[in-house]
Parts: sequence; C-alpha cells; structure tokens
Amino acid sequence: MSGSGAPALDLAGASDLRVAVVASSWHEVVMDGLVASAVATLDGLAVDHQLIRVPGAFELPIVARAAAVAGFDAVVALGVVIRGGTPHFDYVCQAATDGLARVAADTGVPVGFGLLTCDDEDQAIARAGLPGSTEDKGREAVEAALATVVTLRSLVPRGSVGFAS
Repeated sequence: MSGSGAPALDLAGASDLRVAVVASSWHEVVMDGLVASAVATLDGLAVDHQLIRVPGAFELPIVARAAAVAGFDAVVALGVVIRGGTPHFDYVCQAATDGLARVAADTGVPVGFGLLTCDDEDQAIARAGLPGSTEDKGREAVEAALATVVTLRSLVPRGSVGFAS
C-alpha cells in the first residue's frame, strides 16, 4: 500500500492559518470523499478555510495561484484524473502536477498535493477517504500543507519576501 510509512507531522500552531481548498469537479463520488475529508481535517484543527471549486484538474494550478496571491497561508489542491484510452491522461496529470509545484515555488505558499492520478476508478475510491477506502489523500494533503507552513514559519521570519505572512 502506498500510504505505508507516512510520517507523523507537527501541526502545532496551525489553527491561526487561512487555507484555500481548491477542488476539481470531475468524478463526483471520489471528489466528495476528498473534499469532505479535507474539510473535516481543517475543522478538527480549527483552521479557517474556504472551498473553491474548479471544473477539472487542469484548472487547479491557475486557481491555486490566485488563492496564494490573495493571501491564503496554504492551498490544498484536490482532484482526480483516471486513465482513459488516449494520452489526455498524461498531459493533464503532467500539466497539473507541474503547475501546482510552480505555484508553491513561485509564491512561497505551500500547496498540499491531493491530485489522484489513477489507472481506474477503484484505485481512486481506495484513496478518497470514503468508508472502506484504504487511504485518505484529502486529509494527507491538508496535513502536508499545514506542516509545511509550520516548518516555513520556523525558518523564515513573517513578512519576508517569498513567504506568505
């Protein structure tokens, strides 16, 4: 299972953060699980958040960047792309992945990567945090984004260039 060996993350001090959850709309059942899990995790940590929906995974980077520039402390990007019979899967996955990494690097705002890139719907459901799922990538993406903000705060003074204060 790919979720084995996950680290215990330090989320102390995350409750004063403002987080954008940017979520695609394709594959409704899987997305409902990812979003519900991400929101429940943020609520459980008393973290202020806003859910922003986009059409698909390809649109995640542009809206994640807008959220980062708008002053959110972190962005959690959630989506799912399921392999089909054409190269479309490869192009969308690569563009979304590269775009989200660039948002984080260019803005200094952590982006939790919750984009599922699966061969079939069963793999996506197994990772969606639904009842019976073996993994919870919505929660994991939130925790990664929050832990990264906590780490950055310990390294970079608030208000410094390249880091969201």
